[in-house]
Amino acid sequence: MKVAATTILLLACTAILGACGSQGIQIAKTSPYHRGAVLFRDHCSGCHTLASVGAQGSATSIQNRLKTSGPNFNIRKENVEQVLYAIRNGGFSGAIMPENIVVGPDAQALATFLAAYSGRQAQKVPSVNITLSTK
Repeated sequence: MKVAATTILLLACTAILGACGSQGIQIAKTSPYHRGAVLFRDHCSGCHTLASVGAQGSATSIQNRLKTSGPNFNIRKENVEQVLYAIRNGGFSGAIMPENIVVGPDAQALATFLAAYSGRQAQKVPSVNITLSTK
């Protein structure tokens, strides 16, 4: 009886903890970006953060940063060319991210998705026009 109760309690705790912080992919399966979102979740979410796929892989502060903590794509905006470069070359520093983590059409789908969904929480900084003197 005690073993059964303990097993049920452990399973309940596992289910509750497994649901914590897991938002999942918030992109419709009919969206042209859904495949890229799934690829990002499957291959990138361990090291990068992106709310639209429920990924929380980046460090939240310098104190808890790990060697594998990648950029937070909620605030960092990327374009397709930058993402493809990083995929092919193992990021921009080449130290941690594996090269060619996805290739071919998968790389293109992931890059297109990330270009569309990255930087959505970036701080908006007002621009100022500066007139330079030509004297």
